[in-house]
Amino acid sequence: MKISDVQTKTGPNLNVSVSLGKKIKPTRILLHIVLIIGAFLMVAPFLWTVSSSLKDVSQIFLIPPKWFPDPITFQNYPNSLTAMPFGQAYFNSFYITAVVVLLNLLTCSMAAYAFAKIRFQGSNLLFILFLATMMIPKQVTMVPLYLIMDYLGWIDTHLSLIVPAGLFNAFGVFLLRQFIRGIPNELSEAAVIDGANPLRIYWSVILPLIKPALAAFGIFAYMGIWNSFLEPLIYLTSPEKFTVPLLLNTFKGLYFTDWSLLMAGTTISVIPVIIVYIFAQKQIIEGVALTGSKS
Repeated sequence: MKISDVQTKTGPNLNVSVSLGKKIKPTRILLHIVLIIGAFLMVAPFLWTVSSSLKDVSQIFLIPPKWFPDPITFQNYPNSLTAMPFGQAYFNSFYITAVVVLLNLLTCSMAAYAFAKIRFQGSNLLFILFLATMMIPKQVTMVPLYLIMDYLGWIDTHLSLIVPAGLFNAFGVFLLRQFIRGIPNELSEAAVIDGANPLRIYWSVILPLIKPALAAFGIFAYMGIWNSFLEPLIYLTSPEKFTVPLLLNTFKGLYFTDWSLLMAGTTISVIPVIIVYIFAQKQIIEGVALTGSKS
């Protein structure tokens, strides 16, 4: 039966349009209410950070709390930028993040291609051991890594942040391997017939086909490296080499913390992540969805 608009006359000059459609189920209403509450709980800390960045210090800890600052103090933002070398820290974070993401995309895609399409003895066992590293907490490897970085002379250098993070990412290998496994073997076999070696197949056949997965993984890696705090805290000691998250920590003193400047600096620091996510959310969803559909 075709659904159409039915007009019923309730008076000489009054027409009421009634739309016939699907009934809204109570479970869907309940589901949307739960999702709205969950979304608010997730975004509330960020909203409170933005609100606190526009307040005077005396307003931040008022009880009951005030969500809307009165008066609004925009001066916290220029004060936070001048109180600490934010420009240098932003540059450090940008270039460290860019280099690590590029290295991750290269090394993880190469390893994923090897695990997915190149058969060699012990490949499955090696891949299982590779994935097992994801279950090892970072705290367990902190001391050994620090000793290695100290032996190489990389303490208080950005190499200690770039090399370990850029050359090894088990999650990235797993994500890209699942995607590459769905690429038909006939494409690689056709390239072999044309005389292509494995490296040529990887560069000319595999990489163009896994762009959605590369985009999704690159964004995940970008967010993780940009927000990284523990590794810079361990390896860096010179303020001019600090990243943005580590620089924000310097707003906290032993006896006093300027929460207004800290909240303003934190709001500024998350702007690049928000911009990337807004413009790349389609790639994130597409990459994860396609990866999940491959077998």
